[in-house]
Amino acid sequence: MPELPEVETVRRILDRVLTGRKLAEVEVAPDEIVLQGVPSEVVAAHLGGRTVTGTGRKGKYWWIELDEKPMLFGHLGMAGWVREIGADTIRLREHGQAPLDEPSGRPKFLKLRLQTEEGREVVMTDGRRLARLWLGASPEEDPRVSALGPDSWTELPEADDLHRMLVKRKAPLKAILLDQKVFAGVGNWIADEAMYHARLAPGRLGTSLSLSEVEVLREKLWQIVDLAVSVGANSEQFPESWMFHHRWGGGKGVDLIEGEAIRRDTIGGRTTAWVPTRQK
Repeated sequence: MPELPEVETVRRILDRVLTGRKLAEVEVAPDEIVLQGVPSEVVAAHLGGRTVTGTGRKGKYWWIELDEKPMLFGHLGMAGWVREIGADTIRLREHGQAPLDEPSGRPKFLKLRLQTEEGREVVMTDGRRLARLWLGASPEEDPRVSALGPDSWTELPEADDLHRMLVKRKAPLKAILLDQKVFAGVGNWIADEAMYHARLAPGRLGTSLSLSEVEVLREKLWQIVDLAVSVGANSEQFPESWMFHHRWGGGKGVDLIEGEAIRRDTIGGRTTAWVPTRQK
């Protein structure tokens, strides 16, 4: 599932291609699930001819600002992606190795296509139909975005503040890290990665964490997100020492990381890969 680094990569693509340019062609595929019942022609009519004035992101949500409100908001769901036509793109694990385009050249599972007057084009695709697109006034007024906690890259609280928050929580650390009202943008792989490098067991209750442990967790979390953002969420450039390269697959996954056994449990409703000999 796309997490903060992947969504920031999408925002940067949108910003690079669209900001300061007029939308000359807009295609919104009819999809009552992705558009949440709003007719595609309504969304397309609002976007067509508008100039993009900026882009934004908080947690796993992104948006496109226009010269006339409302603006366009989006969420990538489990396998949604945004790419520039004709440019290199990363592939999410959920994409597998199947071709991204039909033999005709049309993007598979197209949900949104935006073309500027200069002919540059971005598309959003989603084969699982779990992505979402909607029009809204502003991030501050949008109920989904405004409900988020601090962004885990740009607004991560200081260790003292995090510690005061965490010690009030009687939930497992993994569940807390997945709570978007606390750590906006963190998902399953980032949570496991941060706990692995911070040497913290995913089942530890928030109430059990010391200030020094929270300091390390904060440092590792920010470093992981920052590095992933800096390489455009290209997992091939993640360090080999990261759990990312070992965590998937359940019983089919890799058994060891750096010589230590990987255990996979369901914590916080999600499969959690961790190393009991390392994480306490």
